[in-house]
Amino acid sequence: MREGKARYLFLMPSVCWILVFTIFPLVYAARLSFFSFQLGRGMSFIGGWNYVDVFNYSRFWNSIITTFFIAAVSVSVETGLGLLLALHFGREMPGNKIFRSLLSMPLFATPVAVGFLGLTIFYERYGPANLFMSLFGLQVPWLSNTFWAKMSVIILDTWIWTPFCFLVFLAGVHSIPEEMYEVAYLDTQSRLKIFRFITLPLLSPLIGIIVILRLIEALKIFGLPYSLTTGGPGTATEVYPILVYRMALKHFDFGYASALGFVFLAIVMTIVITFFKRLRRIYE
Repeated sequence: MREGKARYLFLMPSVCWILVFTIFPLVYAARLSFFSFQLGRGMSFIGGWNYVDVFNYSRFWNSIITTFFIAAVSVSVETGLGLLLALHFGREMPGNKIFRSLLSMPLFATPVAVGFLGLTIFYERYGPANLFMSLFGLQVPWLSNTFWAKMSVIILDTWIWTPFCFLVFLAGVHSIPEEMYEVAYLDTQSRLKIFRFITLPLLSPLIGIIVILRLIEALKIFGLPYSLTTGGPGTATEVYPILVYRMALKHFDFGYASALGFVFLAIVMTIVITFFKRLRRIYE
């Protein structure tokens, strides 16, 4: 009996943490989304009008398109680069451990710090990026053009998160038995065919996991674009978390911001559930 009670006692800190910092804020925000609540103006019940206003708000649709564009491009590039790097550095070669360590370092960088570093890198007159581009006679408006501002966010996000994909793929490459490659080399010497029919099918479950994990994280991107462009120029890089932040902590419209948050939660949950349903059908 004492051992049973001690077990629950050790679980209590985790349970309290989840209740206080996860369950309670979620329930309170859900309730708040049905109220008109602006700081200093009191609270009044308005039903589902906050949700109606969300879908009638032009910046909502702009932020959705921007968020999914940045997430889709960055996740695709990161997954592809991570796989290529894992295939290259998965082989035995001199200095392999040093290269792997260097490649994993950006993963420990803080997105906000990388965003401020990006202000220097993409400075349009004397920044390193444009100094390099000037060698080819080009001058790119990195942070003043709507398209290139998105690209600058994608480039920095790719630099931060490609090491994550690389490390996971590296573990997957090392888990493939060498005997399978030895047998395959008896049939063909084409590395492309071996990659297509051996490596890629065996890594496909890992690719799916990496894509969904990175997609969820990319849809929550905030610190990098906010510190780099603060959502500009105009609303070109105003991703969804920045829109929610502005509604809640700049305009102090907490009811509307809660509704925005739950609409986005529903969208992300729909994507995740659909993905796992399809993944389950593949392996059943």
